[in-house]
Amino acid sequence: MSGRGTGTVLDQIVAAHRAADAADARPVDELLARADASAGVTRDFAGALVGAGLAVIAEVKRRSPSKGELAPGLVPGLVAKAYAAGGAAALSVLTDADHFGGSPADLTDARDAVDIPVLRKDFTVSERDVADARLMGADAILLIVAALSDAELSRFVGLAGRFGLSALVEVHDERELGRALAAGATLVGVNQRDLRTFEVDHDLAATLATRMPAGIVRVAESGVRDRDDCRRLADAGFDAVLVGETLVTAPDPTAAIRSLRGED
Repeated sequence: MSGRGTGTVLDQIVAAHRAADAADARPVDELLARADASAGVTRDFAGALVGAGLAVIAEVKRRSPSKGELAPGLVPGLVAKAYAAGGAAALSVLTDADHFGGSPADLTDARDAVDIPVLRKDFTVSERDVADARLMGADAILLIVAALSDAELSRFVGLAGRFGLSALVEVHDERELGRALAAGATLVGVNQRDLRTFEVDHDLAATLATRMPAGIVRVAESGVRDRDDCRRLADAGFDAVLVGETLVTAPDPTAAIRSLRGED
């Protein structure tokens, strides 16, 4: 594990998810077989982030542990359409109910409304979680290095590939980046928010970008507020930014994405 102290918000959420998984009576082998046989073709999440300009992954979420209620009455399909109209390359949808007010239905509704790929943003702690992501229609999963062992990281990266899912592997420091790369990550997200203090370190992403080898798709997460932040991250070598609070609270999400992309 990451070596971060116990008692952080991440520790509490991950502990709750592990407890839920331990209580889940569904046979793992049967769930994996269902995911293997799942109909439909996934959309290329990682591929959607690479191209001309900085891509925006736009997030659908109702609340967060640090900010509380953000958009409790949002309609996922409508928000997804607004994001896509602004030029979002992909969506990130929170499916955690207890801490973020999300659900698998939010992901399904958002994905059905658009033709861009969708990340299931949740706390993946087991093979069941990876299979569930495939079954609910996700195109990508989130793997948080700080929440997983090296063996889990490698296994879940491999399982995601087996199901045709991209794996966004999230890191918070150089040591975690090393673990992500050792596990075979090719899509790496740098979370600029310290999970102990919730402060944002705007220099972190640029620093870690210099430690990533060629061929890694690079995503900056948290604390992306405006066009200047996007320009700085693009200059640092990032392919994409994942933006949540700034977009979900914007009066006009379509215009907000265009502004982030420098198109207004």
